[in-house]
Amino acid sequence: MDKSLTWKVGLIVAVIALSIFMLYPPKDKINLGLDLKGGMHLVMEVVTDEALAIQTDMSATQLRGLFKDGSIAYEKVVRKDFNKIEVTGTLLDDERKIKDILDDDFRDWAYTVGGNLVALTLRPNIEKQLRDQSVDQALETIRNRIDEFGVAEPTIQKEGLAGDKILIELPGIDNPERVKGLIKSTAMLEFHLVVGGPFLTEEAALKEYNGQLPDDLEIFKTNPRRLDKGFYVLKAATVVPGKDLKSARRAQDEYGAPAVGFSFNSQGAAQFERFTAANIGKPLSIVLDDRIESVATIQDVISADGIIKGRFTVDEVDDLVLVLRSGALPAPLKYIEERTIGPSLGADSIRKGLAAALGGLVLVVLFMLVYYRAAGINSVLALLLNMLILMGIMAYFHATLSLPGIAGIILSIGMAVDANVLIFERIREELAAGKSPKSAIDAGFKKAFWTIFDANLTTVISAVFLFQFGTGPIKGFAVTLIIGIVASMFTAIFVSRVIFELTYGRRKKLAQISI
Repeated sequence: MDKSLTWKVGLIVAVIALSIFMLYPPKDKINLGLDLKGGMHLVMEVVTDEALAIQTDMSATQLRGLFKDGSIAYEKVVRKDFNKIEVTGTLLDDERKIKDILDDDFRDWAYTVGGNLVALTLRPNIEKQLRDQSVDQALETIRNRIDEFGVAEPTIQKEGLAGDKILIELPGIDNPERVKGLIKSTAMLEFHLVVGGPFLTEEAALKEYNGQLPDDLEIFKTNPRRLDKGFYVLKAATVVPGKDLKSARRAQDEYGAPAVGFSFNSQGAAQFERFTAANIGKPLSIVLDDRIESVATIQDVISADGIIKGRFTVDEVDDLVLVLRSGALPAPLKYIEERTIGPSLGADSIRKGLAAALGGLVLVVLFMLVYYRAAGINSVLALLLNMLILMGIMAYFHATLSLPGIAGIILSIGMAVDANVLIFERIREELAAGKSPKSAIDAGFKKAFWTIFDANLTTVISAVFLFQFGTGPIKGFAVTLIIGIVASMFTAIFVSRVIFELTYGRRKKLAQISI
């Protein structure tokens, strides 16, 4: 064996060894997709208008405080839409001071000041930035919650041209309703001072204020699973924002019943301590996702730690702890698409997919052996190595194998054989022209190369577009197809030629090559 063949054979052996190493053990390295393992498929839309509304409410509260500090008279500061604030009842004498405040502290807002009206609108570039941030934050929060829940190999990614949809695929889930509740809970934990209640109806609460609540008050509904049905009038401003929550844990109340314990960070603890010291004897509500979970009287100064009591089960406590620890969603989520696939259907898909792949492989192998005789063994060896490389690369990158992915593997098998057919036919033409086996092999591979390269390149480009713009299953098809084509270029052009050179390269007579 000459030196050029020695390093080529060494490279092939190294690729085989590396592929086996990356693939073994296949059960631990190859992840099965949703259609093969069973589980949940969800597409959810982030209601970004709500995220902007929350930001607008915070800006309106900030504006009230700045007007109060600047002794600027006004009647109302209200949010008119998800991105607009309106101030009514201002005085002409305060116009200069109002503009100074808006120029210094509201640079993200376009505004008009005239007469007794101030109108603010969020700038378009800031609005787009906030929308993108809310989707990114929702994506990260959902990922944290699912990781805490312990789902193996989930798929969580953005989807759609607008970028406001999130694709979630959770293989092996056996309690879809619980998982949906965990994902969708916004987990906005707030603490509000109670002003009045409980009332049986919202109308009864409004009646206490002649049908019109002051700007600094809001009506909240109780969670009927924790408290008796009713409504409370609360201070609109939260005592401590949810972002100051440091940790949450399972705890017990004084009767040994399940409860949720929580702790604030240093900033939140100092703020909560000041508030409770100034409001001993007054009722305080704990609000989660705009529902009152509990109402208790402040009996002493509370600093860093607290507890949420109610009629909780252990599972409810664990789920609430999980969503509090993973952070609050920046906006509500809306279900766009939902599918649940049972494990029995997934097992059936595996059997049929493997049967199709093996059936196709066997037919291809038989055709190559019958039509090309001994040279067919060359293509079979290259094809088997192609499969080994493909599975090894997928295992290395922890790619998920789905039913469309199996289809991609089958298609890559066909394209690998197609490359061998082109090469073999070229070699036959050269042999028929009277060339020696070595010359025929060289010419056959050289003339077939660009045809094979062009065909595979166009397929790879199509697969890249499928991966870029397709959903989860389509992406799986594209990934396996791209890897399979790259592997087939190596096996059909390089490995197959080395096998030819080892078997026929030094023969002189035409009869000694069987093709």
